[in-house]
Amino acid sequence: MMEVKPMLPRHAAAVLNIYKEGLATGQATFNTEVPSWEDWHKAHHSHSRLVALQKDIVVGWVALSPVSARHCYRGVAEFSIYISASHRGKGIGDLLMEQLIAESEANGIWTLYSATFAENKASIALQKKWGFREIGYREKIAQLNGIWHNTILLERRSDKF
Repeated sequence: MMEVKPMLPRHAAAVLNIYKEGLATGQATFNTEVPSWEDWHKAHHSHSRLVALQKDIVVGWVALSPVSARHCYRGVAEFSIYISASHRGKGIGDLLMEQLIAESEANGIWTLYSATFAENKASIALQKKWGFREIGYREKIAQLNGIWHNTILLERRSDKF
């Protein structure tokens, strides 16, 4: 049975390990190293951090980062979602997205945003399924391991605000 629960400090090692698996795909982030838990913690909102648990084992997670320090953008957040390599394609992304949307809205977030690698078709499909729309395209925005990548910008505007 799969459960979605708030992310706790005891989940840190598993969260960072799943992030490392995401790095290995070359389609999840331009980052090339796993941050320390302290750095990860500082970069994300303290709310709307969720883990998917199967038999108390973390198999996926989702969290929000502020897009700006400016007060006027306090309700706009970039989301990150990562599923363990052995559990991809099993609907865990849907469980996490459903809870993330509810949690983010309960915490005053009116817009969820992402910049997703164009080749990450699974993530783009998941976002569109949950009401995200394409708002832009960045061609050769950055390199990862010497290879230029394009990103698709997507956002989901809450109907609660």
